[in-house]
Amino acid sequence: MQVAATHTGSDFDALASLVATSVLYPGIKLILPHSINPNLKTFLSLHKDLFNFYSSKDIDIDKIKSLVVVDTSSWKRLEELQSLKERKDIEIILFDHHEKDDIEPDYVIRKETGAAVTLIIQEIQKQKKIITPIQATLFLMGIYEDTGNLTFPSTTSDDVYAAAYLLDRKADLSILNTFLQYAYGKKQKNILFRMLQKTERLNVNNFTISIATMEIEGRIQNLAVVVQMYREIVNVDAAFGIFLDTKTNKSMIIGRSGSEQINMGLIMRTLGGGGHPGAGSAQIKNVNPNAIETMIIELIKGNNQTSVNISDIMSYPVITVNENTPVEDVTMLLREVGCTGVPITDKDDKLVGIVSRRDFKKVRKNSQMKSPIKAFMSRNPVYISSDKSAMEAAKLMIKHDIGRIPIMKNDKIIGIVTRSDTMLYFYDLLPD
Repeated sequence: MQVAATHTGSDFDALASLVATSVLYPGIKLILPHSINPNLKTFLSLHKDLFNFYSSKDIDIDKIKSLVVVDTSSWKRLEELQSLKERKDIEIILFDHHEKDDIEPDYVIRKETGAAVTLIIQEIQKQKKIITPIQATLFLMGIYEDTGNLTFPSTTSDDVYAAAYLLDRKADLSILNTFLQYAYGKKQKNILFRMLQKTERLNVNNFTISIATMEIEGRIQNLAVVVQMYREIVNVDAAFGIFLDTKTNKSMIIGRSGSEQINMGLIMRTLGGGGHPGAGSAQIKNVNPNAIETMIIELIKGNNQTSVNISDIMSYPVITVNENTPVEDVTMLLREVGCTGVPITDKDDKLVGIVSRRDFKKVRKNSQMKSPIKAFMSRNPVYISSDKSAMEAAKLMIKHDIGRIPIMKNDKIIGIVTRSDTMLYFYDLLPD
């Protein structure tokens, strides 16, 4: 069975990309996430019967042999399908316009375009597939929503050519105008007014930015529209809204960028979310909003140094394991000390590798428990100098998708920093 999936909190680009896969792969089952945005709900209330969607609960996951993922590269955004991450017998095909994340596909088309559906439309054109007017209309909605009607800085010539192709296939602009009307009511107006009252323009690395922190109560729709309007009104290169829900103590961070040099998707990915160069969002629980603001500013600065060196937050002394230690002994050691990974050294105490939970998944037979740990460790480990910053360590963790980094001084391991250490620094540095 072949299925297609997209990210939770789907927008028109995600839905359009999902439907477009059915043109490329006839017979594919389209899995619609439980969480979709309000505009999409309105559209589907009238058009759902035109498309054959499934819920993940309707699918026997064990029978999936091929998975097409669109508009995301992150397993955690695929709801119940995250369990497929451990399956090695599944073909994965990926279409995405975001930064690379933890999904490792067998076949990928990834390119910086304003909309993900643009990439699939290009494949449809190459294969000379036929699309219906309603499909063309939906695909154009995906492009228009994610590019701000082709006005966002992230818009590319590929998006424009794709839009022209869809108009030539009878895409209906009147339907677009009906369903791309963003809900902007009393709540949204009040929040925008409060944000404007507190406006502060900051100069960071010759960019003008504005960060507004607001307390809200409960879920409020279309805050992204508010942040976009806020950026346009205060006329800054980038604007951020940090919305703290007092009921759940969760902070929703929404960013909009008008500068190609401020990659909003990368910034939000650092905060645990995602997006693309012009727009992004993240959600964090039990975090001091002031610490989030500090981290955003540091990310835009791109400094190699902050006021705190990595040596100030590292853990020490470091437990290391010789490369010839049996796997079973390493397993027992980690269980005793309560950690999930450890640096591996040679007879001269030189760092030669690192082992973590994902490496132990390579151990499939009981006989392998007697093997030396060097047979399963990750070689060429990422490490960092003791004079570097917490920010630089966090960037390395994100880039290499790792949870711990040894700290080196004069070619010796003097400490180790984990993802938890860096997050505690960024989020708990400032008092509540």
